[in-house]
Amino acid sequence: MTYDLHTHSTYSDGTTSVEANVRDALAIGLAGLGVTDHDTTDPFDEAMAAADGTGLEIVPGTEFSAELDGFSVHVLGYWIDPQHAELVAELARLRNEREDRARAIVDRFRDLGIDLDFARVQALAGDAPIGRPHIAQAVVETGAAPDLRMVFDTWLADGGPAYVEKHAVTPVRAVELLTAAGGVAVLAHPGLYGAAVEPGRGDGSDGADGRALGPGLDATVVEQMAAAGLAGIEADHPDHTGGHRSRYRDLATALGLEVTAGSDYHGAGKDNPLGSATTSRDVVERLRARR
Repeated sequence: MTYDLHTHSTYSDGTTSVEANVRDALAIGLAGLGVTDHDTTDPFDEAMAAADGTGLEIVPGTEFSAELDGFSVHVLGYWIDPQHAELVAELARLRNEREDRARAIVDRFRDLGIDLDFARVQALAGDAPIGRPHIAQAVVETGAAPDLRMVFDTWLADGGPAYVEKHAVTPVRAVELLTAAGGVAVLAHPGLYGAAVEPGRGDGSDGADGRALGPGLDATVVEQMAAAGLAGIEADHPDHTGGHRSRYRDLATALGLEVTAGSDYHGAGKDNPLGSATTSRDVVERLRARR
């Protein structure tokens, strides 16, 4: 009885609908599905309706974007109140800032000699907030790169020549906001932070962090987040090395935090199949008890 606690849909930078994710979760026998699109609570009602009567538990959440020293840090917030005024305001600010940031990234590409059309980026995003994968797809369409992986490896990952910093809150503040909204905060894929992407390792499947296999988030920062109310660490992420998994499992134990897993599913044609990393029901119940 396992849960995939980290998935995305067309509400952010995934390629599949919420309904499709629910259907596929049922097909592979998951007990629960984390609905964690970037910086939004919009999928919650649709996910609940799609799973109604099926026995699949929806764990509503968001992957909240924070920033530290020029690098993205993401915090998963589960069971948050989608009407919490302060969180609603911050999520709206993040979504609005995405378009300004996307325009600045497109300008960076033009400065680099790659003629991107912002209107095409908007079209690729559709109704979802614009993310780096949408920009990367537009770059691929120009012929400047064969795939998203190369776009992120070469230009778009944190610290890359086309990277533009976000104006986001700190990871500690992200934890405070999510817990104030009645949620449980879990640090997402901590091993992917702290350095520009290494050649051949970035696939850009996540809309805001780019697959940067760096040294990982410093333990001091995680300790500060734990003091602010962090409940868990997503140590068992598919993109983590064995060293990252061991390091963050040990850190979670030392800090009294739960260890979670999630596929970080983004849909067809991207790495990390649905259900490729799962969390036990016991851990989910312990997380729920921390609300």
